[in-house]
Amino acid sequence: MLKVHGVHGSPFVRKVLIALELKGLDYEMVVQMPFTGDEEYKKLNPLGKIPTLVDGDLTLGDSKVICRYLEAAYPEVPVYPTSLNDKAMADWYDDFASGPVAELAAGIFFQRFMRPRAFKQEPDEALISNIIEKKLPPLLNYIESQLPEQGFIFGKFTLADLTLVTPFINASYAGYDVPAETYPKFSALFEMVKAEPAVAKILAQEAKALGFG
Repeated sequence: MLKVHGVHGSPFVRKVLIALELKGLDYEMVVQMPFTGDEEYKKLNPLGKIPTLVDGDLTLGDSKVICRYLEAAYPEVPVYPTSLNDKAMADWYDDFASGPVAELAAGIFFQRFMRPRAFKQEPDEALISNIIEKKLPPLLNYIESQLPEQGFIFGKFTLADLTLVTPFINASYAGYDVPAETYPKFSALFEMVKAEPAVAKILAQEAKALGFG
């Protein structure tokens, strides 16, 4: 059986779990916090990051690499667009969202969610304001410009939609919502992605793990 090493709440683990759900694949989740210095885990992933996928003799790290492998190894239910140009754009959106967008969303999540809960510290609201007011808007403007007037990016739900939305799911746990009046297309996409059955299932598991229900 496929094994995913990771923890609920990670946007990168979330992406892999949803890909597995969409494809209808059986898997086991092995709880693993990132960057713990766990020597046994570092034998699987020397970077100490999550997720890590184990499929028989194959061990892979990095959510994009894992999802691309799943698409090739289990192609019966595709989770990416099919044309060459659309595949390339899906990969670009993944890199864009997994890099600068995820870093900023993670900053909000850490300050307002993790810092009070895990470290009993007050969030740095000045840092959060800088992210929300100065750093995020140019990236959100770009996302908004890429979206169709309605519906999913490539007509039906794919991981391209999820990759753009998933960092903001974490930000929403920390009380930040993408302003619908400024970014109506992205706000609508956010709600559509969350309503997808595979996404809703994983988010329900997250809510329980994070103490929301």
